[in-house]
Amino acid sequence: MSIEVIADKCVGCELCVQACPYGAIGIADKLAVIDLDKCTLCGACVEPCQFEAIILRKHREEPLAGEYSGIWVFAEQRKGVIQGVTYELLGEGRKLAEKLGTELDAVLLGSNVEGEAGKLIAHGADKVYLIDSPQLAYYQDDPYANALSSLIEECRPEIVLTGATSIGRSLIPRVAVKLNTGLTADCTALDIDEEKKILLQTRPAFGGNIMATIVCPRNRPQMATVRHKVMEKASPRKERKGEVIRKKYSVERLNSRTKVLDLVEEVSKTVNLAEADIIVSGGRGLQDPKNFKLIEELALVLGGAVGASRATVDAGWIPYSHQVGQTGKTVKPKVYVACGISGAIQHLVGMQTSEVIIAINKDPEAAIFKVATYGIIGDVLQVVPALTAKFKEILQ
Repeated sequence: MSIEVIADKCVGCELCVQACPYGAIGIADKLAVIDLDKCTLCGACVEPCQFEAIILRKHREEPLAGEYSGIWVFAEQRKGVIQGVTYELLGEGRKLAEKLGTELDAVLLGSNVEGEAGKLIAHGADKVYLIDSPQLAYYQDDPYANALSSLIEECRPEIVLTGATSIGRSLIPRVAVKLNTGLTADCTALDIDEEKKILLQTRPAFGGNIMATIVCPRNRPQMATVRHKVMEKASPRKERKGEVIRKKYSVERLNSRTKVLDLVEEVSKTVNLAEADIIVSGGRGLQDPKNFKLIEELALVLGGAVGASRATVDAGWIPYSHQVGQTGKTVKPKVYVACGISGAIQHLVGMQTSEVIIAINKDPEAAIFKVATYGIIGDVLQVVPALTAKFKEILQ
Protein backbone atom coordinates (compact mmCIF):
# COMPACT_ATOMS: atom_id res chain seq x y z
CA MET A 1 0.00 0.00 0.00
CA SER A 2 1.03 3.63 -0.53
CA ILE A 3 -0.42 7.05 0.19
CA GLU A 4 -0.18 10.26 -1.84
CA VAL A 5 -1.31 13.88 -1.53
CA ILE A 6 -2.53 15.39 -4.85
CA ALA A 7 -1.05 18.88 -4.77
CA ASP A 8 -3.49 20.32 -7.32
CA LYS A 9 -6.49 19.34 -5.15
CA CYS A 10 -5.16 20.05 -1.65
CA VAL A 11 -6.14 23.46 -0.16
CA GLY A 12 -4.48 23.04 3.25
CA CYS A 13 -7.78 22.89 5.17
CA GLU A 14 -6.25 20.75 7.96
CA LEU A 15 -9.18 18.30 8.13
CA CYS A 16 -6.75 15.47 7.48
CA VAL A 17 -4.47 16.73 10.26
CA GLN A 18 -7.33 16.49 12.74
CA ALA A 19 -8.33 13.03 11.50
CA CYS A 20 -4.88 11.42 11.70
CA PRO A 21 -4.59 9.43 14.96
CA TYR A 22 -0.80 9.18 14.68
CA GLY A 23 0.13 12.83 14.15
CA ALA A 24 1.65 11.94 10.80
CA ILE A 25 0.22 14.87 8.80
CA GLY A 26 1.25 18.52 8.87
CA ILE A 27 0.65 21.57 6.70
CA ALA A 28 3.47 23.29 4.83
CA ASP A 29 2.83 26.13 2.34
CA LYS A 30 -0.91 25.37 2.43
CA LEU A 31 -0.28 21.74 1.42
CA ALA A 32 -0.75 18.58 3.47
CA VAL A 33 2.55 16.78 4.07
CA ILE A 34 2.60 13.16 5.30
CA ASP A 35 5.45 11.90 7.49
CA LEU A 36 5.90 8.36 6.18
CA ASP A 37 7.91 7.37 9.27
CA LYS A 38 4.80 7.94 11.38
CA CYS A 39 2.09 7.00 8.87
CA THR A 40 0.64 3.48 9.28
CA LEU A 41 -1.47 3.65 6.07
CA CYS A 42 -4.63 3.27 8.15
CA GLY A 43 -6.60 5.49 5.77
CA ALA A 44 -8.25 7.60 8.49
CA CYS A 45 -7.37 10.77 6.59
CA VAL A 46 -8.93 9.79 3.26
CA GLU A 47 -12.66 10.12 4.00
CA PRO A 48 -12.55 13.49 5.85
CA CYS A 49 -10.82 15.12 2.87
CA GLN A 50 -13.62 16.92 1.03
CA PHE A 51 -11.43 17.62 -1.97
CA GLU A 52 -10.34 14.01 -2.63
CA ALA A 53 -6.75 15.15 -2.34
CA ILE A 54 -5.46 12.07 -0.49
CA ILE A 55 -5.24 8.73 -2.24
CA LEU A 56 -4.51 5.43 -0.51
CA ARG A 57 -3.42 2.85 -3.06
CA LYS A 58 -3.48 -0.90 -2.59
CA HIS A 59 -0.92 -2.73 -4.67
CA ARG A 60 -1.37 -6.25 -6.01
CA GLU A 61 -4.47 -7.23 -4.09
CA GLU A 62 -4.45 -10.55 -5.93
CA PRO A 63 -1.35 -12.33 -7.23
CA LEU A 64 -1.34 -12.79 -10.97
CA ALA A 65 -2.44 -16.24 -12.11
CA GLY A 66 0.56 -18.47 -12.63
CA GLU A 67 2.91 -15.89 -11.12
CA TYR A 68 3.84 -18.11 -8.18
CA SER A 69 4.36 -21.87 -8.22
CA GLY A 70 6.14 -24.55 -6.26
CA ILE A 71 6.67 -25.38 -2.59
CA TRP A 72 9.94 -24.52 -0.90
CA VAL A 73 11.42 -25.94 2.30
CA PHE A 74 14.17 -23.96 4.03
CA ALA A 75 16.85 -26.55 4.78
CA GLU A 76 18.16 -25.56 8.19
CA GLN A 77 21.71 -26.68 8.83
CA ARG A 78 24.06 -26.32 11.74
CA LYS A 79 27.79 -26.86 11.35
CA GLY A 80 27.03 -28.08 7.84
CA VAL A 81 24.59 -30.81 8.94
CA ILE A 82 20.93 -30.74 7.87
CA GLN A 83 18.60 -30.63 10.88
CA GLY A 84 15.88 -33.26 11.35
CA VAL A 85 12.99 -30.80 11.07
CA THR A 86 13.96 -30.26 7.41
CA TYR A 87 13.27 -33.90 6.58
CA GLU A 88 9.92 -33.66 8.37
CA LEU A 89 9.00 -30.66 6.21
CA LEU A 90 10.08 -32.48 3.05
CA GLY A 91 7.79 -35.39 3.97
CA GLU A 92 4.82 -33.09 4.55
CA GLY A 93 5.76 -30.85 1.63
CA ARG A 94 5.58 -33.80 -0.75
CA LYS A 95 1.96 -34.43 0.24
CA LEU A 96 1.09 -30.76 -0.34
CA ALA A 97 2.93 -30.70 -3.66
CA GLU A 98 0.98 -33.71 -4.92
CA LYS A 99 -2.32 -32.03 -4.05
CA LEU A 100 -1.31 -28.87 -5.89
CA GLY A 101 0.31 -30.70 -8.78
CA THR A 102 3.56 -28.77 -8.33
CA GLU A 103 7.19 -29.46 -7.48
CA LEU A 104 8.87 -29.54 -4.07
CA ASP A 105 12.19 -27.72 -3.73
CA ALA A 106 14.65 -27.05 -0.91
CA VAL A 107 16.77 -23.98 -0.17
CA LEU A 108 20.19 -24.55 1.37
CA LEU A 109 22.27 -21.65 2.72
CA GLY A 110 25.69 -22.00 4.31
CA SER A 111 29.41 -22.38 3.69
CA ASN A 112 30.85 -25.59 2.22
CA VAL A 113 27.46 -27.29 2.44
CA GLU A 114 27.09 -28.52 -1.14
CA GLY A 115 27.64 -32.09 0.03
CA GLU A 116 24.31 -31.94 1.89
CA ALA A 117 22.30 -31.18 -1.27
CA GLY A 118 22.19 -34.86 -2.24
CA LYS A 119 20.53 -35.74 1.07
CA LEU A 120 17.76 -33.22 0.40
CA ILE A 121 17.12 -34.74 -3.03
CA ALA A 122 17.11 -38.24 -1.54
CA HIS A 123 14.47 -37.10 0.96
CA GLY A 124 12.14 -35.73 -1.70
CA ALA A 125 13.39 -32.41 -3.08
CA ASP A 126 13.07 -32.03 -6.85
CA LYS A 127 15.49 -29.10 -6.86
CA VAL A 128 17.91 -27.66 -4.34
CA TYR A 129 18.65 -23.94 -4.51
CA LEU A 130 22.15 -23.58 -3.08
CA ILE A 131 23.75 -20.36 -1.86
CA ASP A 132 27.24 -21.26 -0.65
CA SER A 133 29.31 -18.39 0.75
CA PRO A 134 31.81 -17.84 3.59
CA GLN A 135 29.50 -15.02 4.76
CA LEU A 136 26.85 -17.66 5.50
CA ALA A 137 29.12 -19.89 7.59
CA TYR A 138 27.23 -18.96 10.77
CA TYR A 139 23.57 -18.07 11.02
CA GLN A 140 23.09 -14.30 11.18
CA ASP A 141 19.81 -12.49 10.60
CA ASP A 142 20.88 -9.97 7.97
CA PRO A 143 22.72 -12.09 5.37
CA TYR A 144 20.36 -15.05 5.67
CA ALA A 145 17.21 -12.90 5.40
CA ASN A 146 18.64 -10.90 2.48
CA ALA A 147 19.71 -14.02 0.61
CA LEU A 148 16.45 -15.90 1.10
CA SER A 149 14.20 -12.93 0.29
CA SER A 150 16.21 -12.18 -2.86
CA LEU A 151 15.91 -15.80 -3.99
CA ILE A 152 12.16 -15.83 -3.34
CA GLU A 153 11.65 -12.57 -5.26
CA GLU A 154 13.57 -14.06 -8.17
CA CYS A 155 11.99 -17.52 -8.32
CA ARG A 156 8.50 -16.83 -6.83
CA PRO A 157 7.53 -19.99 -4.93
CA GLU A 158 3.89 -20.26 -3.90
CA ILE A 159 4.57 -21.71 -0.42
CA VAL A 160 7.64 -21.44 1.85
CA LEU A 161 7.99 -23.67 4.92
CA THR A 162 10.59 -23.72 7.67
CA GLY A 163 10.99 -25.25 11.10
CA ALA A 164 9.76 -23.41 14.18
CA THR A 165 13.27 -23.57 15.62
CA SER A 166 15.33 -20.75 17.10
CA ILE A 167 16.75 -20.08 13.62
CA GLY A 168 13.43 -20.42 11.81
CA ARG A 169 11.63 -18.15 14.27
CA SER A 170 14.32 -15.51 13.84
CA LEU A 171 14.73 -15.74 10.06
CA ILE A 172 11.29 -16.15 8.50
CA PRO A 173 9.49 -13.17 10.11
CA ARG A 174 12.18 -10.92 8.64
CA VAL A 175 11.74 -12.48 5.22
CA ALA A 176 7.94 -12.16 5.40
CA VAL A 177 8.23 -8.45 6.18
CA LYS A 178 10.63 -7.90 3.28
CA LEU A 179 8.19 -9.67 0.93
CA ASN A 180 5.08 -7.99 2.38
CA THR A 181 3.32 -11.30 2.93
CA GLY A 182 1.73 -13.22 5.78
CA LEU A 183 3.27 -15.77 8.12
CA THR A 184 1.70 -18.37 10.43
CA ALA A 185 3.97 -19.46 13.28
CA ASP A 186 4.25 -22.78 15.13
CA CYS A 187 1.94 -24.82 12.91
CA THR A 188 1.11 -28.37 13.92
CA ALA A 189 -0.74 -29.35 10.71
CA LEU A 190 -0.79 -28.31 7.06
CA ASP A 191 -3.21 -29.06 4.26
CA ILE A 192 -4.49 -27.72 0.94
CA ASP A 193 -7.94 -26.28 0.28
CA GLU A 194 -8.78 -28.38 -2.77
CA GLU A 195 -11.21 -25.80 -4.16
CA LYS A 196 -9.25 -22.57 -3.62
CA LYS A 197 -5.81 -24.18 -3.92
CA ILE A 198 -4.47 -22.34 -0.88
CA LEU A 199 -2.49 -23.51 2.14
CA LEU A 200 -4.42 -24.35 5.31
CA GLN A 201 -2.19 -23.65 8.31
CA THR A 202 -3.31 -25.07 11.65
CA ARG A 203 -1.82 -24.07 15.00
CA PRO A 204 -2.84 -23.99 18.69
CA ALA A 205 -4.50 -20.78 19.91
CA PHE A 206 -5.64 -19.39 23.25
CA GLY A 207 -3.09 -21.37 25.23
CA GLY A 208 -3.70 -24.53 23.22
CA ASN A 209 -7.39 -24.72 24.11
CA ILE A 210 -8.47 -24.50 20.47
CA MET A 211 -6.90 -25.18 17.09
CA ALA A 212 -7.06 -22.31 14.58
CA THR A 213 -6.75 -22.77 10.83
CA ILE A 214 -5.23 -19.73 9.13
CA VAL A 215 -5.08 -18.84 5.43
CA CYS A 216 -3.25 -16.22 3.38
CA PRO A 217 -5.67 -15.75 0.46
CA ARG A 218 -4.04 -12.87 -1.41
CA ASN A 219 -0.35 -12.29 -0.75
CA ARG A 220 2.37 -14.64 -1.90
CA PRO A 221 4.28 -16.62 -0.97
CA GLN A 222 2.25 -18.29 1.77
CA MET A 223 4.66 -18.83 4.65
CA ALA A 224 4.59 -20.98 7.76
CA THR A 225 6.88 -22.26 10.47
CA VAL A 226 6.20 -25.82 11.62
CA ARG A 227 6.98 -27.38 14.96
CA HIS A 228 9.63 -30.04 15.19
CA LYS A 229 8.49 -33.62 15.83
CA VAL A 230 4.83 -33.14 14.82
CA MET A 231 5.23 -34.63 11.32
CA GLU A 232 6.80 -37.80 9.99
CA LYS A 233 10.21 -37.61 8.36
CA ALA A 234 10.48 -38.33 4.66
CA SER A 235 12.14 -41.68 3.98
CA PRO A 236 15.36 -41.34 1.95
CA ARG A 237 15.62 -42.93 -1.48
CA LYS A 238 19.18 -42.91 -2.76
CA GLU A 239 18.04 -43.51 -6.33
CA ARG A 240 16.11 -40.21 -6.49
CA LYS A 241 17.44 -37.69 -8.99
CA GLY A 242 17.22 -33.93 -8.69
CA GLU A 243 18.83 -30.69 -9.76
CA VAL A 244 21.15 -28.44 -7.75
CA ILE A 245 20.81 -24.78 -8.75
CA ARG A 246 23.69 -22.65 -7.51
CA LYS A 247 23.00 -18.98 -6.81
CA LYS A 248 25.37 -16.17 -5.93
CA TYR A 249 24.74 -12.74 -4.44
CA SER A 250 27.05 -9.80 -3.97
CA VAL A 251 29.21 -9.38 -0.89
CA GLU A 252 27.22 -6.24 -0.07
CA ARG A 253 23.95 -8.17 -0.22
CA LEU A 254 25.28 -10.71 2.29
CA ASN A 255 26.80 -8.18 4.67
CA SER A 256 25.75 -8.22 8.32
CA ARG A 257 25.40 -5.43 10.85
CA THR A 258 26.71 -7.83 13.49
CA LYS A 259 29.81 -9.97 13.80
CA VAL A 260 30.19 -13.44 15.32
CA LEU A 261 32.91 -13.20 17.96
CA ASP A 262 32.56 -16.64 19.53
CA LEU A 263 30.22 -19.61 19.80
CA VAL A 264 29.65 -21.07 23.26
CA GLU A 265 27.97 -24.46 23.32
CA GLU A 266 26.12 -25.78 26.32
CA VAL A 267 28.03 -28.71 27.77
CA SER A 268 25.77 -31.57 28.78
CA LYS A 269 26.20 -35.24 29.57
CA THR A 270 22.77 -36.01 28.17
CA VAL A 271 21.63 -36.12 24.55
CA ASN A 272 19.95 -33.46 22.42
CA LEU A 273 16.38 -32.78 23.58
CA ALA A 274 14.76 -32.47 20.16
CA GLU A 275 16.24 -35.73 18.84
CA ALA A 276 15.99 -37.83 22.02
CA ASP A 277 14.07 -41.11 22.15
CA ILE A 278 13.81 -40.80 25.94
CA ILE A 279 13.18 -37.55 27.82
CA VAL A 280 13.03 -37.03 31.58
CA SER A 281 11.43 -33.68 32.45
CA GLY A 282 11.22 -31.86 35.75
CA GLY A 283 8.66 -29.37 37.05
CA ARG A 284 8.01 -27.22 40.10
CA GLY A 285 7.30 -30.39 42.07
CA LEU A 286 11.10 -30.71 42.42
CA GLN A 287 10.80 -27.85 44.95
CA ASP A 288 14.39 -26.62 44.52
CA PRO A 289 16.65 -26.08 41.47
CA LYS A 290 19.37 -28.27 42.99
CA ASN A 291 16.97 -31.23 42.75
CA PHE A 292 17.27 -31.15 38.95
CA LYS A 293 20.35 -33.30 39.49
CA LEU A 294 17.89 -36.14 40.20
CA ILE A 295 16.38 -35.63 36.74
CA GLU A 296 19.84 -35.49 35.15
CA GLU A 297 20.92 -38.71 36.86
CA LEU A 298 17.83 -40.62 35.68
CA ALA A 299 18.20 -39.25 32.14
CA LEU A 300 21.87 -40.24 32.08
CA VAL A 301 21.12 -43.81 33.19
CA LEU A 302 18.39 -44.13 30.53
CA GLY A 303 20.51 -42.52 27.81
CA GLY A 304 17.96 -39.75 27.48
CA ALA A 305 17.68 -35.97 27.52
CA VAL A 306 16.66 -33.54 30.26
CA GLY A 307 13.47 -31.54 29.74
CA ALA A 308 11.73 -28.96 31.87
CA SER A 309 8.44 -27.17 32.37
CA ARG A 310 8.05 -23.47 31.63
CA ALA A 311 7.66 -22.68 35.33
CA THR A 312 11.12 -24.01 36.16
CA VAL A 313 12.71 -22.18 33.23
CA ASP A 314 10.99 -18.91 34.17
CA ALA A 315 12.22 -19.40 37.75
CA GLY A 316 15.80 -19.70 36.47
CA TRP A 317 16.25 -23.29 37.62
CA ILE A 318 17.40 -24.54 34.20
CA PRO A 319 18.25 -22.95 30.81
CA TYR A 320 15.51 -22.27 28.24
CA SER A 321 17.04 -24.81 25.83
CA HIS A 322 15.46 -27.55 28.01
CA GLN A 323 11.91 -26.15 27.96
CA VAL A 324 9.19 -28.41 26.56
CA GLY A 325 5.85 -26.89 25.59
CA GLN A 326 4.08 -24.34 23.46
CA THR A 327 6.75 -21.69 24.03
CA GLY A 328 9.59 -24.21 24.13
CA LYS A 329 10.35 -27.35 22.13
CA THR A 330 7.79 -29.79 20.76
CA VAL A 331 9.07 -33.33 21.31
CA LYS A 332 7.94 -36.79 20.30
CA PRO A 333 10.14 -39.34 22.10
CA LYS A 334 9.43 -43.02 22.55
CA VAL A 335 9.31 -42.46 26.33
CA TYR A 336 8.54 -39.22 28.17
CA VAL A 337 8.90 -39.15 31.97
CA ALA A 338 7.18 -36.15 33.60
CA CYS A 339 8.45 -35.60 37.13
CA GLY A 340 6.59 -33.14 39.33
CA ILE A 341 4.81 -31.58 36.33
CA SER A 342 1.14 -30.73 36.86
CA GLY A 343 0.17 -30.87 33.18
CA ALA A 344 -0.60 -27.27 32.18
CA ILE A 345 -2.04 -27.09 28.67
CA GLN A 346 0.98 -25.23 27.28
CA HIS A 347 3.24 -28.08 28.42
CA LEU A 348 0.93 -30.82 27.12
CA VAL A 349 0.95 -29.26 23.65
CA GLY A 350 4.69 -29.89 23.47
CA MET A 351 4.80 -33.56 24.56
CA GLN A 352 1.40 -35.24 24.33
CA THR A 353 2.27 -37.08 21.09
CA SER A 354 5.02 -39.05 22.87
CA GLU A 355 4.60 -42.80 22.38
CA VAL A 356 4.69 -43.60 26.11
CA ILE A 357 4.14 -41.02 28.87
CA ILE A 358 5.06 -41.81 32.48
CA ALA A 359 3.83 -39.25 35.01
CA ILE A 360 5.11 -38.92 38.58
CA ASN A 361 3.15 -36.54 40.81
CA LYS A 362 1.91 -36.57 44.40
CA ASP A 363 -1.41 -34.97 43.37
CA PRO A 364 -3.74 -37.73 42.09
CA GLU A 365 -5.89 -35.07 40.38
CA ALA A 366 -3.02 -33.58 38.36
CA ALA A 367 -3.92 -32.99 34.70
CA ILE A 368 -0.79 -34.83 33.56
CA PHE A 369 -2.40 -38.15 34.50
CA LYS A 370 -5.12 -37.62 31.88
CA VAL A 371 -2.58 -38.02 29.06
CA ALA A 372 -0.23 -40.43 30.84
CA THR A 373 0.21 -44.05 29.73
CA TYR A 374 1.40 -44.91 33.24
CA GLY A 375 1.05 -42.86 36.42
CA ILE A 376 2.92 -42.99 39.71
CA ILE A 377 1.32 -41.11 42.61
CA GLY A 378 4.11 -40.14 44.98
CA ASP A 379 6.82 -37.65 45.94
CA VAL A 380 9.24 -37.19 43.01
CA LEU A 381 12.11 -36.67 45.46
CA GLN A 382 11.62 -40.27 46.59
CA VAL A 383 10.31 -41.94 43.42
CA VAL A 384 12.95 -40.63 40.99
CA PRO A 385 16.01 -41.77 43.01
CA ALA A 386 14.36 -45.18 43.45
CA LEU A 387 13.80 -45.48 39.69
CA THR A 388 17.39 -44.39 38.99
CA ALA A 389 18.77 -47.03 41.35
CA LYS A 390 16.61 -49.75 39.83
CA PHE A 391 17.49 -48.86 36.25
CA LYS A 392 21.19 -48.79 37.17
CA GLU A 393 20.82 -52.29 38.55
CA ILE A 394 19.06 -53.54 35.40
CA LEU A 395 20.94 -51.67 32.67
CA GLN A 396 24.50 -51.62 33.97
